[in-house]
Amino acid sequence: MSTASLSDQEILRRETLEKLREYGIDPYPAALYPVSHKALEIKENYKEGEKVIVAGRLMRRKIQGKASFGDLQDSTGRIQLYFNRDEICEGEDKSMYNDVFKKMLHLGDFIGVEGTLFKTQVGEISIMVKEFKMLSKSLKPLPLPKTDSEGNVHDAFTDPEQRYRQRYVDLVVNPQVKEIFVKRTKLFNAMRQFFNDAGYMEVETPILQPIAGGAAARPFVTHHNALDIPLYMRIANELYLKRLIAGGFDGVYEFSKNFRNEGMDRTHNPEFTAMEIYVSYKDYNWMMEFTEQLLEHCAIAVNGTTEATFGKHKVDFKAPYKRITMRDSILEFTGFDIYEKSEDELRAAAKSMKIEVDETMGKGKLIDEIFGEKCEGNYIQPTFIIDYPKEMSPLCKEHRENPDLTERFELMVCGKEIANAYSELNDPIEQRARFEEQVKLAKKGDDEAGEFIDQDFLRSLEYGMPPTSGLGIGMDRLVMYLTDNQSIQEVLFFPQMRVEKFEEAGPELKENEQLIIDILQKEEKMDLNVLKEKTGLSNKQWDKGLKGLRKHDLIKVEKIGEELIVQQS
Repeated sequence: MSTASLSDQEILRRETLEKLREYGIDPYPAALYPVSHKALEIKENYKEGEKVIVAGRLMRRKIQGKASFGDLQDSTGRIQLYFNRDEICEGEDKSMYNDVFKKMLHLGDFIGVEGTLFKTQVGEISIMVKEFKMLSKSLKPLPLPKTDSEGNVHDAFTDPEQRYRQRYVDLVVNPQVKEIFVKRTKLFNAMRQFFNDAGYMEVETPILQPIAGGAAARPFVTHHNALDIPLYMRIANELYLKRLIAGGFDGVYEFSKNFRNEGMDRTHNPEFTAMEIYVSYKDYNWMMEFTEQLLEHCAIAVNGTTEATFGKHKVDFKAPYKRITMRDSILEFTGFDIYEKSEDELRAAAKSMKIEVDETMGKGKLIDEIFGEKCEGNYIQPTFIIDYPKEMSPLCKEHRENPDLTERFELMVCGKEIANAYSELNDPIEQRARFEEQVKLAKKGDDEAGEFIDQDFLRSLEYGMPPTSGLGIGMDRLVMYLTDNQSIQEVLFFPQMRVEKFEEAGPELKENEQLIIDILQKEEKMDLNVLKEKTGLSNKQWDKGLKGLRKHDLIKVEKIGEELIVQQS
């Protein structure tokens, strides 16, 4: 790699690699390192004089002559290290301390440390280092924040785009970020435990599907070369999970990666994680109670309480939750009653409310737009919106008391939906008719409507599927609420971003080639003989260097008057 694009720090660290090797130290050893303790474990179970072996990044170093302090950071936190020259180098040879520790270690390097525990005069638990080992050399300096004498923090790694692109750096220098993902894992584990304790089975269903079904969304399309067929990235796993219910499972669930080729904002990412669960012989009333118990359990598992702070709001996930029909919600916040209204009446009402609609939208989409614009944002505490119009729910069972409605609920928290559930439609003839209606909407121009009919799913219903209730939860959004993060990008390790443009690395230059380039960088152009004299190279070295640079097209030589002039390409 050419050093032209490297910082002084990066050049120094690369030079140190060679010095370490010359010293007989492998900067990237392969052998197992026998870690015996973690930083947090040491602090929680401190024993004076105990021998420990730890490993992690060197995050602080304060050299004070023959004694120095440092901080080692592992996966659990930081522990102070005390380096004493005579403890590390018991004999006459002090180079391990004077040369390796003081000159060849840099912040960010992974090191292993053997030593004994003690407390400093101010009572800080520390490790008296007896031996240290280089485990991995860091070639880039970490963007470590600095605090001045007045307590002001400088050079903090806070730029969102940099943090999301370089999450590996973000996790090292911003320890609070790691806690978000620890809580994310706690949430998934708590949910799994709740389902497993109830006797339901975790399953896996296809990500590549021949038909994009189970939700109203625009899919990502790909092509299977061997089969020569188009395939769709999963927008939902609903239809496959219901096939398993038809196959005889009483309850199945899946944490699924879903992909929707739609917009991106603070609450949407094109790749996201959803949990869906289907339980036979249940309905949406049962599922509401189940959902309340589930979220109460998860909130306590993640935060130790049912309460969570989200921005300026205090949200309480303790059951029970308020319930209101979609019709009553729209009536409450707009004064408009959607009951028995035609498509044209709904479109006119939406336009009168200054809601942007178009001619491709059917009744369901129009109602959804009205609710989303005028009602959704008003629900801060967990609230079930129930009994959706049939046009909005092609996979949902007709309401047992009103044929214009379906037995469906969505759970709203802080103005956004985090859960969606049905009494599942299991009448194959009615399901076919609903699918056909979706195809009509797709032909009309609704790019979120189902474009194809899943004949295999209909066949599974024709064999018979028991009464079933299903629930879907947006896991990323739920993590946002439980960790007080306003952006979905904060709760995804690697959120979707535009492709980063890298400058192409130049060719690996030999020493004589690099010398010529370094001199040329200080001058726009130079006489060939003057340049040769400045390099101090022998004729053979000069010829090889010049030939190599011209081969890489890094310089050009042209005759101007009687002189040969060299300049960078």
